[in-house]
Amino acid sequence: MRRTDPEGDGPARHPLPQRHGPAHHPLPQGHGPVRYGPPLPDDGLPVLPELSAALAAAAHRGEEEPVGGGPALLEAACGYWERRGLPVGPDRVTAGPGAPALLLALTAALGGDVLVPRPCAAWWAPYARLLGRPVFHVAPPAESGGVPDPYALLETVRRVREEGGDPRLLVLSVADDPTATVAPPELLHETVEAATGEGLHLVSDETWRDTLHAAHATVLLSPAEMLPDRVTVVTDLAGALLPAGWPAAVARFPAGDTGTALHARVLDVLTALGARLAGPVAAAAAHALDEPGPVTARREAAVRLHARVAAAVHGAVVAAGGLARPPQAGRHVYADLEPLRAALGAQGVGDAQELEEFLTARLGMPAPGGHRFGDDLQALRVRLATGPLLGDTDTERLECLTSPAPLELPHVQRALMSLGSALDDLRDDAQRWEPPR
Repeated sequence: MRRTDPEGDGPARHPLPQRHGPAHHPLPQGHGPVRYGPPLPDDGLPVLPELSAALAAAAHRGEEEPVGGGPALLEAACGYWERRGLPVGPDRVTAGPGAPALLLALTAALGGDVLVPRPCAAWWAPYARLLGRPVFHVAPPAESGGVPDPYALLETVRRVREEGGDPRLLVLSVADDPTATVAPPELLHETVEAATGEGLHLVSDETWRDTLHAAHATVLLSPAEMLPDRVTVVTDLAGALLPAGWPAAVARFPAGDTGTALHARVLDVLTALGARLAGPVAAAAAHALDEPGPVTARREAAVRLHARVAAAVHGAVVAAGGLARPPQAGRHVYADLEPLRAALGAQGVGDAQELEEFLTARLGMPAPGGHRFGDDLQALRVRLATGPLLGDTDTERLECLTSPAPLELPHVQRALMSLGSALDDLRDDAQRWEPPR
């Protein structure tokens, strides 16, 4: 009998009920074990007019898009990866209606148990659970998230196998959600070597690779560059190219017989699911992947904007006494408010679910707790997105995009002051709770 806890790193324990909505309300009877997390952090910006035009120009298309994507989309994906030093042919590329559909198909095709870092993107684990596959979380090193510590990975694999498990798949992300960090190349090398030495297949989620806050000062290396025949790359275009409401993602399969067989099995699963892109969305995705001038200009402007706002959010967290790694990519900050536990406890907050509810109500914006990302429910961690801080109207959000000093705009200042005030109140409360020296 297997006693390893498939939801964490430690020994088996009684599972905690997953709570949705108000605290202390258990799941309705009959609710399954699949737990859905929050969506990707949205950029908060109006749709780029050129993308709207590409979608509208294809609106007359009534025929189905082929499973896995049509020729124009696959060629555009090949060009996208070629420009990033990952050349590939159309026979090694597949498209789907969002990265979750592709990860579901990959997990079904590969079989076995799944390993992920802790914390990890909220959408990774539910699809393995949906297939009845155990998910094992592996701790990352202190300096970054998204990629497991190689020694912890080896120990987890050893333990799972000793207890009758069958680990086959490691999902990781070099540019990470939720931690907003970028794993250093030396760590990635060690983890990739450890994983492949144990016969694991790697899925590299590179949704956020094009959102580096300091692209010239941050080295991002794809695992597929290190091991072309054992790594599948998945990129959700909602990360940097398309609106979140137009679901589209692409996968790049490994070279050799392994990649050929896996590509075929994934297409089988997508066919069984009917997981096709809508024709107009496929046209917009192909246009975005071609990276014409307006698309790259909007992406670069959005990255600069969110980098500035994320740095301000990080500063507010740290100034209030919380902990957070400096954000390096994406549109979010992962905050650890454990140093403010006493003050939060006085507000009735004792775990991540209660912290999520407290901050969501206090800030007027979603603040998903760390448990949504596979983190410990008892840890007071939360992901804070930058998109909701850009304003309430398209006019305000576009002003942020074009302003040379977006943090000085009145509506952004108000949003940041509200966040800072809420956190400062907790800091002040924590100081009042400190015992006299």
